[in-house]
Amino acid sequence: MDGGTANRSAARLAAARAGEDRHVRELTTLYEISKLLGSSLNLKQSLSGSLEILNSFMGMRQGTVLLYDRSADELSIRVAHGMTAQEIAQGRYRRGEGILGKVLLHGVPMVIPDAEKEPLCLDRTRSRRDLARAPLAFIAVPIKAGGETIGVLSVDRLFGPGISFETDVRILSIVASLIGQAANLYRLMAQEREGLLEQTRSLQQALRSRYRLGNMVGQGKRMREIFEAVARVADSRATVLLRGESGTGKELIARAIHFNSPRASGPFIRVNCAALPQNLLESELFGHEKGAFTGAAATKKGRFELADGGSLFLDEIGDLALSLQVKLLRALQERCFERVGGTKTVQVDVRIITATHRDLEAAIVAGAFREDLYYRLNVVPIVLPPLRERREDIPPLVEHFLEKANRENDRKVRVTGRALQVLMAYDWPGNVRELENVVERLVIMARRRLILPEDLPFPLRSDPGAGQPRLAAGEPASIRRGEVSPPVTLRSLRDLEREQVLHALTRVSGVQSDAARLLGITPRQIAYRLKKHGIRRSYQTSEGPAET
Repeated sequence: MDGGTANRSAARLAAARAGEDRHVRELTTLYEISKLLGSSLNLKQSLSGSLEILNSFMGMRQGTVLLYDRSADELSIRVAHGMTAQEIAQGRYRRGEGILGKVLLHGVPMVIPDAEKEPLCLDRTRSRRDLARAPLAFIAVPIKAGGETIGVLSVDRLFGPGISFETDVRILSIVASLIGQAANLYRLMAQEREGLLEQTRSLQQALRSRYRLGNMVGQGKRMREIFEAVARVADSRATVLLRGESGTGKELIARAIHFNSPRASGPFIRVNCAALPQNLLESELFGHEKGAFTGAAATKKGRFELADGGSLFLDEIGDLALSLQVKLLRALQERCFERVGGTKTVQVDVRIITATHRDLEAAIVAGAFREDLYYRLNVVPIVLPPLRERREDIPPLVEHFLEKANRENDRKVRVTGRALQVLMAYDWPGNVRELENVVERLVIMARRRLILPEDLPFPLRSDPGAGQPRLAAGEPASIRRGEVSPPVTLRSLRDLEREQVLHALTRVSGVQSDAARLLGITPRQIAYRLKKHGIRRSYQTSEGPAET
């Protein structure tokens, strides 16, 4: 083999090795870019990293990713390599304008071997002035998603021997395809996120409307005072202690405080301290670290953390164990705590609302409740009266629950005046919750549209001999023990009937037929009751019904 043949063989071997090296670099570049675009939800950061990788592979001087804004009908630079922020801001093009606009319009790659000599290269960013004076090649490929061109990927690189535009276009087209998929996925995720945010805003607005004080049922003096207290305390950060019997609506008032406060857009988290075992309640409140106890397979946030920026409602706080009362006291005082099994202090911004039906003062004397925690919770106490102490609220509550149950069950059931009198005479040991359940049961089980006293699950019937209400067989033990107060006599039922007639006339401006319809009786029956109770037929809207 002569020297010339050996040199040619060495050159071919070197070229083959160079080709193999270039092929390896191409695969490595595509792998790194695909991994980067698939591992981050930050589109701008992923695109910037992709241009950095292209720079390492292609030796480009500049690179840009431009995306098309359909609403503005404009192609603009989103990320760039080798440009200042001012230069990037100037990179805006219309469809069909310059090289970039034509690539967007036609959806095909374009290669310019010498950008300085091409009039379609607008160089709107003026970023090529500081580059080397050697010929700069300009390559632009379309970014497509779903068969639609959504942007352009462009690079500037030095033109010289060994440059293969075909290879560059092939690599850039693959990269542009990856960018298109990532941009489309990001757009879909952004739409879904915006949809979820809009749904959240809509639900929050619905909750605000639902728990607006004007929508809460209660017309008696005591409930009006409670609504005024809620309106005053809602704007503050003060801790609120709600007290009252079970079923009086403590959670409803707690939600009203939250949704009428500046924290309405934050979470409302509820914890029933009596419903969870005490050994699990600490983890529920403060969270736990992985491996803190058997079954703690992962770190878990507690309710305090979940309520950050909102309100935490601790129901039945009187049932909290003494061991947890100490940790709760510290969390209330310092607004910080440690998760179970952890040492890192967690800071939270939470508004605390608590509720209990227990006598906390007696619990303090008995040693079952900490006195210092009591004073920390009892900043703004609100006492909810039982339903038997605000009987004037029973008719509007019955009307509200009746409308709700009719709507949910597609019924049109009404309660007669005589049945309403019986409902108003009952003691309601379960308070508003019991009343709601009874009304729902009446609507579901009603055989006709009018509810009569005999249709009630606990028919109270007057007994002239004993002067006490007689209960039907099979009634709850609480009623059988005589826990209905005050005793319903013939005189009290007569007064209730008279008040209901006056109330109905007031609501319908004295129109007797409308009042009869409201009470579920006939016009003849209401005429009889007007005569029976000495109510004159004339009616004055400014001063109420005229009576004799």
